[in-house]
Amino acid sequence: MVFSGNGDGGGGGGGGRPNMGKFAIQIIASRWFMVFATLLIMSAAGATYMFGLYSEEIKTSLGYDQTTLNLLSFFKDLGSNVGILAGLINEVTPPWVVLSMGAILNFFGYFMIWLSVTKKIAKPKVWQMCLYICIGANSQSFANTGALVTCVKNFPESRGAVLGLLKGFVGLSGAIITQIYHAIYGDDSKSLILLIGWLPAAISFVFLRTIRIMKIVRIEHELKVFYRFLYISLSLAGFLMVMIIIEKQFNFTRSEYSVSAVVVVILLFIPLGVVIREELYLWKTKKLLQSQLTAVVTENVVIKNNDEAKVAPENQEISCWRTAFSPPKRGEDYTILQALFSMDMLILFFATICGVGGTLTAIDNLGQIGGSLGYPKKSISTFVSLVSIWNYLGRVVSGFLSEHFLKKYKFPRPLMLTLTLVISCIGHLLIAFNVPNGLYVASVIIGFCFGAQWPLLFAIISELFGLKYYSTLYNFGAVASPIGSYLLNVRVAGYLYDKEAEKQLKVSGRVRLPGEDLKCAGAECFRLAFIIITAVTVFGAFVSVILVLRTRKFYKSDIYKKFRDEAQAAETQVAVVGGGAVNDYSNGTVSSVPSGTKA
Repeated sequence: MVFSGNGDGGGGGGGGRPNMGKFAIQIIASRWFMVFATLLIMSAAGATYMFGLYSEEIKTSLGYDQTTLNLLSFFKDLGSNVGILAGLINEVTPPWVVLSMGAILNFFGYFMIWLSVTKKIAKPKVWQMCLYICIGANSQSFANTGALVTCVKNFPESRGAVLGLLKGFVGLSGAIITQIYHAIYGDDSKSLILLIGWLPAAISFVFLRTIRIMKIVRIEHELKVFYRFLYISLSLAGFLMVMIIIEKQFNFTRSEYSVSAVVVVILLFIPLGVVIREELYLWKTKKLLQSQLTAVVTENVVIKNNDEAKVAPENQEISCWRTAFSPPKRGEDYTILQALFSMDMLILFFATICGVGGTLTAIDNLGQIGGSLGYPKKSISTFVSLVSIWNYLGRVVSGFLSEHFLKKYKFPRPLMLTLTLVISCIGHLLIAFNVPNGLYVASVIIGFCFGAQWPLLFAIISELFGLKYYSTLYNFGAVASPIGSYLLNVRVAGYLYDKEAEKQLKVSGRVRLPGEDLKCAGAECFRLAFIIITAVTVFGAFVSVILVLRTRKFYKSDIYKKFRDEAQAAETQVAVVGGGAVNDYSNGTVSSVPSGTKA
């Protein structure tokens, strides 16, 4: 029986006080410390969400018009969501290589932008600025691939919770960095660009060797530990929400921002206490097990069948192109081509384009929607804050709730994705028909549904197509975002907004001045666009139902049995070769605990 705690994290038998030096090594080498490191990396990996805070600085410093600024925004979104290169590199290199490359790309891209806006270098051409921001934003996919994907592989039986928690921290990262920025640089938005250049890179370099693939070991109470991380993140989100509201009402001094930033940093490091608690429990349990070691070895060796020790013959390598249309069973490790050509992947990808594309269109146009509907400027900033916090809540709730429902009720994750798409339609309709004060409710619904789709998408990909090539398939799934955004935001919402604005300009009889932005007023500006978006999202929900029907038998089965078997096989090997309870500090785990041991 593989080691499992009693869920309390602090119990266990004797062993006395641990040797502090060895205990510190155990902590740093542990899988829980790796989770803590990943949380910190993710909490600084959302610089792309802060474009609105420094975009005006770029516009005025470099003399850009709104069209050029929108072009930069497109390349930002393109860079942050197209991470196929990061995925492919991660397939053949350890995670620290991907994290290193991401840190370098992050610093280079934003540092060049900072040099440009501070006029420390000659004014770059527009294509050069597009390249810089695309490179800087692309570092986010390297951080996700190197840290988040690795964490999912190390905790395959809690992948929904892992994805929800880590993607939640990415969602909060904009608010986190904002507090730190005001504390260090005040209101100097040019320095904000410098901060998002060096801070994420520095955090990644600090934890380079901590993030690594570890041997799969079952820890039956691991989901409870992730819930402890969740509660801490909820406290962080609550504090940030309160600070956002207060800062909108009052003018904070730099010292007041410093106090706020210190509290944020403390909340970011509280998860380290959870790590220490778990490792102390492992240390005490190891001492208890050592006294039973001899009996355990004898028992484990006797009951193992000699056939289990036989080495399976090596399979001859077959070209991936020849097997592209001959996939294994769902849940097994697909090759990249098998997954990309799979009907399941095509259905999932299309449904995500419809869902993410619609919610992202609403989020990107919140300012213009609020302005056209007559909301005051202060309310518009409130909408942005609501979206940010509910985006986070959507990520953690969908991750943890889908994991709970899957394990307890065999509730399929694709069905939860369907429900999320249906709920988002309510927000779209509130915008389309300009319900009084409906934009407040719409901001909450759309922010929540946008965040909820990501952990569901990435968890479904990992469950249907396996974890072997998850780095690449994860990033392939993320490509749905820019595709959906381009189709529904640029080709639908943008086109119809400009068309209505030109119509109003013509009716007014006023001549449009050169370089003047088209502005539209009234519910008609976005009504047709969001009716279309609602129809597309409903269609995406119907398409996702097809995936629910195709995978219903798979989700009714024990989809995590494979990982329990692998952990049991590892335990058997330890028992036969070395025997007993082995504390593997290189992986931060107790590899084997005998059946019947009380902990």
